[in-house]
Amino acid sequence: MHDSRLSYPPGSLVILTGLPGAGKTTLLRRLYGLGAESAPVIAGTTVVIDSSQARQRWHGRLAWAPYAVRRIVVFVTHVNRIRRALAEGRAVVAHNRGCGAPVLRGFAWLARRHGAGFHLLLLDAPAEDALAGQVARGRVVEPRAFSRYRRRWESLLLRVRDGDPAPASGARVIDRAQAALLEAIVFDQPRQPGERQRMGR
Repeated sequence: MHDSRLSYPPGSLVILTGLPGAGKTTLLRRLYGLGAESAPVIAGTTVVIDSSQARQRWHGRLAWAPYAVRRIVVFVTHVNRIRRALAEGRAVVAHNRGCGAPVLRGFAWLARRHGAGFHLLLLDAPAEDALAGQVARGRVVEPRAFSRYRRRWESLLLRVRDGDPAPASGARVIDRAQAALLEAIVFDQPRQPGERQRMGR
């Protein structure tokens, strides 16, 4: 991070991830003015996609369905919105709390398919702070599920800090204090080899 800005090549996919309650949505709300919308927010050539938007889109519509079904529908909606934005040649900043290897490989494949760079932005917060964040937002992850998130997160964080961002081409780690100082995410770096310019539809 330099001068309170994070910079990426145009048309990149940036996945913001971290423990549930770490402050990912809070960061996107501050940078892009997100609220309780049910659709992605367009900021210039960038599309900002929070998973809460997909949840809001389906809120109250799937009350009859088991939680596992509702969760799948929301995730598919979220990923499909990312796919559409990349297909239009836009840069994407997307929140996704899942950081397991299969999920990240899926995002990497999606980025490659559309000639986009894939980057990870990891918001690192202590587990106790993340749990407090869940309480503050009024949506607490079940302890067993949180333990799974935590194991996957700590594995990813360790690899990134050891210099291995795979399957992303690059990864950056910021803590809550650095996130509070972040003023912008911009897409003005030179494109990397293999990334192609796509015209919007």
